[in-house]
Amino acid sequence: MMDSSGATNEKLLENGTPSSSQMRKGGLRTMPFIIVNESLEKVASYGIMPNMILYLRDEYRMSIAKGTSVIYTWTAASDILSIFGAFLSDSYLGRFLVIAIGSFSSLLGLTMLWLTAMIPDLKPTRESDMLGCNSATAVQLALLFFSMGLISIGAGCVRPCSIAFGADQLTIKERSNDERLLDSYFNWYYTSIAISSMIALSVIVYIQENLGWKIGFGLPALLMFISAASFILGSPFYVKVKPGHSLLTTFVQVAVVAVKNRKLSLPDCNFDQFYQDRDSEPMIPTDSLRCLNKACIKNTGTVSNPDVSVSDPWSQCTVGQVESLKSLVRLLPMWSSGVLMMVSQGSFSTLQATTLDRRLFGNFKMPAGSFNLIMILTLSIVIPLYDRIMVPLLAKYRGLPNGFGSKTRIGIGLLFVCAAKGTSAVVETIRRNAAIEQGFEDQPNAIIDMSVFWLFPEFILLGIGEAFNTVAQVEFFYNYIPKTMSSFAMALFTLELAAASVVGSVLVNIVDKVTSVGGEESWLATNINRAHLNYYYALLTCIGLINYLYFLAISCAYGPPPGQTLGASAGKEEEKFDYRELHTS
Repeated sequence: MMDSSGATNEKLLENGTPSSSQMRKGGLRTMPFIIVNESLEKVASYGIMPNMILYLRDEYRMSIAKGTSVIYTWTAASDILSIFGAFLSDSYLGRFLVIAIGSFSSLLGLTMLWLTAMIPDLKPTRESDMLGCNSATAVQLALLFFSMGLISIGAGCVRPCSIAFGADQLTIKERSNDERLLDSYFNWYYTSIAISSMIALSVIVYIQENLGWKIGFGLPALLMFISAASFILGSPFYVKVKPGHSLLTTFVQVAVVAVKNRKLSLPDCNFDQFYQDRDSEPMIPTDSLRCLNKACIKNTGTVSNPDVSVSDPWSQCTVGQVESLKSLVRLLPMWSSGVLMMVSQGSFSTLQATTLDRRLFGNFKMPAGSFNLIMILTLSIVIPLYDRIMVPLLAKYRGLPNGFGSKTRIGIGLLFVCAAKGTSAVVETIRRNAAIEQGFEDQPNAIIDMSVFWLFPEFILLGIGEAFNTVAQVEFFYNYIPKTMSSFAMALFTLELAAASVVGSVLVNIVDKVTSVGGEESWLATNINRAHLNYYYALLTCIGLINYLYFLAISCAYGPPPGQTLGASAGKEEEKFDYRELHTS
């Protein structure tokens, strides 16, 4: 790393203010190191995900239900740890150290996963099958799950910090084109992420299917090694902002102080009765969620600073802090409406695809795990079409200068996702009947006379749903929380993904147990030609429709975003939705 004198010279001031030596660091020369690190991490981690259900089924003898539950849990852990990684970097370690830790954690996890493919003793052997031992031992599973855990830790550290760390390198120098540099950086960053996802879902998945797990897992491990090495090599050039205060800590402090002051009576609506934020206009806490107002009451038993500001944040909170937590709580109903929508069927779709004729042209076969690529391509087409074609038309003929509102787009997205899952149920019914009619009822790995193109419509519909719903949700979160919490909008979305994975895991386990009662064939049996994935998809469709009705009910409770009037201020520059503020820093 650096010697002691260099470390002294590199010390950063509180709140990210650079010293004179730091003004010579950062800039565009650091971008290759940062973008390569994030891009290769995405290729490596995303590349092992689509086919993992096949690896668990074929190499570890897991049932489909158990394997899917494992993948859901793994995904949820990565999303939850992203929040923890952001908190750790903001409050304690700083972004550089957290990204470095995450990169090496991912490298170690991917290396261990590769070793499970390389070393026969680390997974059930074919000989154990003949002896009736169809499942992995506790040690074998422990090594597998430990490798997954390390990969999740790595993803949770790198992903929430990488984009903000790059922005740190470009905002330290006072130059007239700072804004232009940042715009260029964010454009290149998101472009690299899109390309990385496509490579992961095509090239890496294709290699796993055609060259085997040894190369299919070895290549991601090699890419992750390059990712970690690239990031460390750039260390002498980086600006390393000192950690400050985390918004998550503020929320916990408000809750703790409200509990401490629960026996206090709320005073009259008077500015002098509440602690105020320094250098801000005096505020009176709102009447909603009044129990939290007790956190900012001026208590005679506590001591303030000479300027009447809060001295002990664990005993005193300001009105602004209380209102920030309230704004988060108010978003929870809308947030919850997106959880069930995001319960995916990706692992099951991969299993379906393995039984279909996957020839696209000539002898080229589409990898079974690459179908999410269709969704990403659809999303990439729909978003610019909506922005460049639909929005001007809506402005011209419907008087909507910014197109549909975020709530309308969320609802449209929910309906398209329901349609996608309903289509999945119909297609699976056709596929299952074809497999039985062709005599493959007891041959789940047989290729039936049915084109893989049957799966395309559901992924196209999912892509349209994601294009409307996902962007609108983050925009909704952004508009209904204070500007000081703008980076928390993406954190809410990440938590939503984690909750969806947890709900998906629980739902799979419940369906598997309930439908197999009395010795009946489970809807999610390992032999998908005997199972009833179509019933499971139909269940997801029904749940989605109920969730849509729930969305309609709660959306009526939300008025226009705070500080906005319908139409009048929607076009103000300072209130536009800004994707650059979506990093979880």
